[in-house]
Amino acid sequence: MTYGWLSLLPPLVAIGLAIATRRVVLSLALGVFMGAVLLDPHWQPLASYPAPTTWAERMQFAASGASTAVVASVSAVPAFFEHHLWASLSDADHLRVFCFTLLMGAMIGVIHRSGGMHAAVAGLAPLARSRRGGQLMTWTLGLLVFIDDYANSLLLGNTMRPLADRLKISREKLAYLVDSTAAPVSGLALVSTWVAGEIGYIEAGFQDLGLDPTPSGFAIFIDTIPYRFYVLWALLLIPMIAILGRDFGPMLRAERRRVRENDEEEPAIGERAGVPGETAATSDDPAALAGVPQRWYNAAGPIAVALLATLLLLAVTGYQAISAESTGEEIWQRGAWRGAVEIVGQANSYVALLYGALAGLVAAAVMVRAQRIMSPGQVRKAAFDGARLVLPALTILWLAWALSETTDSQHLGTGQYLGSLISDPRPPEWLPAWIAAGIHQLLSPRWMPTIVFVLSSVVAFSTGTSWGTMGILMPIVVSTTYQMLAGEGDADPTHPLLIATIGSVLAGAIFGDHCSPISDTTVLSAQASGCDHMAHVRTQMPYALFVAAVSILCGTLPVGLGWPLWLMLPLGVVAMAGGLLVWGRRV
Repeated sequence: MTYGWLSLLPPLVAIGLAIATRRVVLSLALGVFMGAVLLDPHWQPLASYPAPTTWAERMQFAASGASTAVVASVSAVPAFFEHHLWASLSDADHLRVFCFTLLMGAMIGVIHRSGGMHAAVAGLAPLARSRRGGQLMTWTLGLLVFIDDYANSLLLGNTMRPLADRLKISREKLAYLVDSTAAPVSGLALVSTWVAGEIGYIEAGFQDLGLDPTPSGFAIFIDTIPYRFYVLWALLLIPMIAILGRDFGPMLRAERRRVRENDEEEPAIGERAGVPGETAATSDDPAALAGVPQRWYNAAGPIAVALLATLLLLAVTGYQAISAESTGEEIWQRGAWRGAVEIVGQANSYVALLYGALAGLVAAAVMVRAQRIMSPGQVRKAAFDGARLVLPALTILWLAWALSETTDSQHLGTGQYLGSLISDPRPPEWLPAWIAAGIHQLLSPRWMPTIVFVLSSVVAFSTGTSWGTMGILMPIVVSTTYQMLAGEGDADPTHPLLIATIGSVLAGAIFGDHCSPISDTTVLSAQASGCDHMAHVRTQMPYALFVAAVSILCGTLPVGLGWPLWLMLPLGVVAMAGGLLVWGRRV
């Protein structure tokens, strides 16, 4: 069955209710349930019911629709639990992410209770004596943890949270810093868990064209980097905000509220993270750390072990995956850099993250026991308290995954429906002729970078997945844009408009993912930073929309008109600085 515009209802209901009510779990659950109702077999006969023409037929149609909806709602209840919630929870990769998050929370709990995090923050304090310095340090560390967006969010948020509290940086600002250096950095890094997926999507799009020879996906990936305007400028906006000391919108109010708070009113870890009033043994309460020797290596050691174990497992699993198709000599004949990129890109990131976090937890427990800082019972309690604090975020993540699955190509096909809007350039017959003519004029290669950026953003916002958006749209976009260029006698796989359009898919997917309340990275960034989930969405969205507007006005539109790239990139930076000076206010 083709669901068409109905496929948009579940994500729109979930997102709209979450923003309006701030009850994220209930909103997501209702969105999943609506998807279960639409997918129920009892709902489908209504789609083929003959269109009513007379008043009697309209009444009969309304009665049929009401009865169908009631029957579908009742029969969708078991499907809601079994086919959506349980299926999402029992997915192997999802379970690994759950366990990874729990283990990371347990490791951070032990590190906090041992005093290691406080010692590390005290050591970093001379380097970040002000709010500006704290924001710049968080941004710098976010650039360094480029291997994976999940690892970036959880490590950076938990590590920098005590320092942010000390410097009176709001939890909302910290969540924004963490979220804006997670997917953007991993999406650009040549050695990350993202790169193979992005290159694979690009190559799949060109393979559908049947070109001989097929363009190198890696080369196209490199060429798209300067055209990913949103990603580049989102990363540059962070130091600009810190240096200029200006914020706007809900973030400005959150920052001013935090600056006005007294030291004794600092939020404890666990508060504003979904567990109001909760103060576990991992809190920053000095009483919880009385008599504990604070040594920085009790924090640095476990984190380093977790990162090294993750990198090692990425290398091992990636090499095993590639060696099934190529010999070691063939891999390195492509060049050391390309070989490393392929190995990390083909690695099983879920396995690497899971056992990397486990290694970090074991290292933290061994170190504190060897120094006799904590008893076995205290280690268990600290680990349990740390893991318990991530449970609200995992609930949201679970429901977000379930909602995302109801919209995939095997179910409602939300992304496919939105992608068909550009793959079929024919306007609907019911549109007036002058509107149809305007749409036909828009569907030309020069406007494709902008159209695709907006469409990619909408798909990612609706589905909550940047990876899914890339996989859905990339083949459609490559084929459609190439055929448009061929129609104008300029079919070239390296044409700037085609490269810019591919870059728009990658950048728009990250932008929509940033804004979406049902995105996994949004959930994890808020949780790791100790920030309320919807507060993070409300404060980050204006910044994301600001960068997206600059990306269109100074990026995708000018590139379609043939402006030189060397002019557009600094023009966007100037536009962002001007916008901050005009609309931003000092905290």
